[in-house]
Amino acid sequence: MAETTDRRLVVVVRPTRLDELVARFNTIGQARFYVESLGGDFSDYLAEHERYGDALRRTEEALREIGRVHRLQRAHVFNYLFGPTDIVVVLGQDGLVANTLKYLDGQAIVGVNPDPVRWDGVLLPFTPADVGAAVRDHVGARRPVREISMARASLNDGQELFAVNDFFVGPRSHVSARYVLALGDREERQSSSGIIVSTGLGSTGWMRSVYAGWAGMSSALLGEKPATEDDGRFAWDARELRFCVREPFPSRSSRAELVFGRIAGDEQLRITSLMPENGIIFSDGIEADRLAFNSGAIATIGVAGRRGLIVV
Repeated sequence: MAETTDRRLVVVVRPTRLDELVARFNTIGQARFYVESLGGDFSDYLAEHERYGDALRRTEEALREIGRVHRLQRAHVFNYLFGPTDIVVVLGQDGLVANTLKYLDGQAIVGVNPDPVRWDGVLLPFTPADVGAAVRDHVGARRPVREISMARASLNDGQELFAVNDFFVGPRSHVSARYVLALGDREERQSSSGIIVSTGLGSTGWMRSVYAGWAGMSSALLGEKPATEDDGRFAWDARELRFCVREPFPSRSSRAELVFGRIAGDEQLRITSLMPENGIIFSDGIEADRLAFNSGAIATIGVAGRRGLIVV
């Protein structure tokens, strides 16, 4: 008999690009007119939507043979109460795994790639065809689970936020962020376009682009590409974070020396806001779920005590 479970199977999904267009223009016909009037290929939107819908149908069919299935939209993940025994199945892209992982505490994610031709699926090792077997193996403790280090930002008023990929600390708009940055015995008053703090998983994303820009500028200025030990990337489970200050501006009242560093083990990066308004902290590209970071706010950022878990 096929293995079943009483544990709830939560399937996390996201709207397709077509869903978002229809939400904006009310009908598929109006969405088609908008895209094609600008010279776009509307058939690509349709194909992506159909593949995602088919993958969702096949995934839920497989999971219903195992247990109770509950579908959860991406927009509701941040305020959803996950149960301690829930099995969380994420129907990709990779970013959806990261955006879900930071709201879990001990629950493992089974990542499903709905369209392997379109998406790389670094965090999506399974397909709708094998998700049933993967979940059964996970229930029976027959599958390995990969640990992912996370970051935690806490404010002096008690608020906190977690990140799977990275934090952004800075202004809501294209103005300068003003703050005092401190790590260990070093402290510096700065003016910049913000700070990125990355985990090992996030080092393949936003932080890697920072490295690429630095390497390109160094090559143009010095005549050769600088040697780097790891191209900015480090292990997903490393008990370490890395930070980079974007576009620091040296002036009479600000410096630009403490612009990159490692936050290892129990170390904490301390940032004191000097911004009267529009200062924010958000994680993993989700600006809607943010902390206000205005004058008087002090943020400490370090490696989180809890880790994310991904079934492989």
